[in-house]
Amino acid sequence: MRGRIAAGLGLAFLAGGLAGAAAAASPRGREPPACRGRIAGQDRIVSVAARGELVLASGRRGRLDGVRWPDDPAAAEAARAWLAGQAGRPLATREAPDADRWGRITLDATTRDGEPVDLAAGLVAAGLVQVDAGESDSLCRPGLLALEDAARRAGQGLWAGTPPVPTEDVARLVALAGRFAVVEGRVRNVGERARRTYLNFAPFGADGATVTVSKRTWRIMLERGFSSVALRGRRVRARGIVELWRGPTLDIGAAEMIEMLDEEQAPRR
Repeated sequence: MRGRIAAGLGLAFLAGGLAGAAAAASPRGREPPACRGRIAGQDRIVSVAARGELVLASGRRGRLDGVRWPDDPAAAEAARAWLAGQAGRPLATREAPDADRWGRITLDATTRDGEPVDLAAGLVAAGLVQVDAGESDSLCRPGLLALEDAARRAGQGLWAGTPPVPTEDVARLVALAGRFAVVEGRVRNVGERARRTYLNFAPFGADGATVTVSKRTWRIMLERGFSSVALRGRRVRARGIVELWRGPTLDIGAAEMIEMLDEEQAPRR
């Protein structure tokens, strides 16, 4: 089943063309500004280094867009082994125009021979990695979140017996300080400030997690209907690096890193 999902996405990537895949990767058929200007290319994986870094036949180093490499060594090796299994196959790539601060090319990649495999989608669908926008202010492929949700429901890979961390489990969140985490909980109140918006998951005076959202990201969320009124009292899923600041805090840089979980969706404006 996972192979069919990955292959299907890979076929869409190739058959729809790079421009079509770009449109399908973003809400409302439009790419966020941070995702524009991607360049179509071809390459081949020679090997996969630590943390999922791709060593490419072109002599460049690359990283797959939209995924977070596992912190656990065993989980990281499982993901590396899966990706290394695609080494030697020709790839159709869609690359960011500029390298990151480590000199790596950020890219999407789908194998071009035999049954196409979308590499990022395959890793996510198998539960080997989690979805993350990283340092970008947009997740260029929000469709990966649905694949992650399916893997989580099936208990695949990283999700085997390890659901998202409840926001009220302060001790567990504190132990995750400095690491990436996916959390779920109900927003108790929302505080809008000049530079940051604060989503608080515990009643006033009680211990609990806080999610902070930058001014720019909050503006994008407002455009999508995620206002303070819409969020208050709703269950949400958030993801990011856990920091300790008056309790466990996740700073969200991309709007897609917060998902509404209630059946009733936020009203659109």
